[in-house]
Amino acid sequence: MSRGETLPQPAASLTRRARAIAWLVLDVDGVLTDGRLWFTESGETLKAFDVRDGLGIQLLAAGGVEVAVLSSRASEIVRRRAEEIGIREIVQGAADKGAAFDALLARRGLAAREVAYVGDDLLDLPVFARCGLSFAPADAVADVRRRADVRLAARGGRGAVREAAERLLRARGSWSGIVARFGAAR
Repeated sequence: MSRGETLPQPAASLTRRARAIAWLVLDVDGVLTDGRLWFTESGETLKAFDVRDGLGIQLLAAGGVEVAVLSSRASEIVRRRAEEIGIREIVQGAADKGAAFDALLARRGLAAREVAYVGDDLLDLPVFARCGLSFAPADAVADVRRRADVRLAARGGRGAVREAAERLLRARGSWSGIVARFGAAR
């Protein structure tokens, strides 16, 4: 989003569903990152994360929403970044994301309707079919965008998580209180 743009007001259905959300679960590649993998000569994998997404995750925590990572790939850098921004539930190497999501629900004692999910590719569709609210970045594959409850304006790794966080917090009615904590009102 460019400076001065505002997010659309949440529809009544989104508001109702967002108020039930206790957790936001995030895919990594294509959501927290732009989906590209960079390899060094020594074979190390590099990924880039958007700092605004990181703050969005921290704002969710301040607004009472826990955040988890659910990725089909395993990466030490993902674990480090997740821990750095306060994500305690990190599931990596999940070839079957539907089963991993079900296990997360059971482990945390959650109903599916209490969990929102951000995904960008076909591997995420089993979670879309189970979760209470689904989001897709602007550059998600077409089949995922079509099935998402909310299609985000931002691209993966470029503010999609921050936008999803703001949309959730606005729909829950807690955004203005969070902004006020930063002294933004003039």
